[in-house]
Amino acid sequence: MNLEGASALVVGGAGGFGEATVRRLVQAGAVVVVADMAEDKGKALEADLGGDKVRFLATDVTSEESVAAAVAAAQSLGTLRVSVIVHGGPAAGRRMVNRNGEFYPLETFRKTTDIFLGGTYNVLAQSAAAMTKNEPLESGQRGVVIMTASIAGFESQVGQTDYAAAKGGVISLTLAAARDLAPTGVRVMSIAPGTFFTPAFRMAEEDAQAKWGPGVPNPKRMGHVDEYARLALHIVDNDYLNGEVIRVDGAVRFNV
Repeated sequence: MNLEGASALVVGGAGGFGEATVRRLVQAGAVVVVADMAEDKGKALEADLGGDKVRFLATDVTSEESVAAAVAAAQSLGTLRVSVIVHGGPAAGRRMVNRNGEFYPLETFRKTTDIFLGGTYNVLAQSAAAMTKNEPLESGQRGVVIMTASIAGFESQVGQTDYAAAKGGVISLTLAAARDLAPTGVRVMSIAPGTFFTPAFRMAEEDAQAKWGPGVPNPKRMGHVDEYARLALHIVDNDYLNGEVIRVDGAVRFNV
């Protein structure tokens, strides 16, 4: 898919995976809307790459109106061909039931799944609806939506009940959505990252690599965010990739 003159939407575009993907999309010729809650980082990225290439818009993935505004902004800049959903969010980060028999509240579970799964569906559905109005390319394609799952959706670690459920939902959504949207010429794919170093670790990369890198079979290091971005761009370029979840994890498998 030639992105010259096209627009793209990257939800979570101010984060580690998102920023790397924004930079790759701009290099490929797209004008990108960075939809994120991190206003400082989003505006800094816009200033760095130029307002004619990147437009930041504060966006709440749990709001239909907020996502609609982000989609409309991308459409105003060109034909929306790509939507990448890579936003972060909260998770319980502890066992569902502790040693005292106390469970974390249903509201905690709902908040995690609402952001990671519900928010993903919100962006997917609205992006796809916009893309169906595009003129088809010579290949018959109108656009592609790339969602972000996690290897935690396949084999989660202790303390990831809510997060694993949400990402497992994204995994299941991928093929179902691809089949639903097949008649429209809109593809749906997901990337399931393993242990990547991002700013979310809140520690020096050297320390994070020393702690988690040795657990990765090959290469023995954490992933680099640009490796996610390069895979996203390959998905955009390869029309025959559809309805699949691609693990990018150095062959790591979480153990209890």
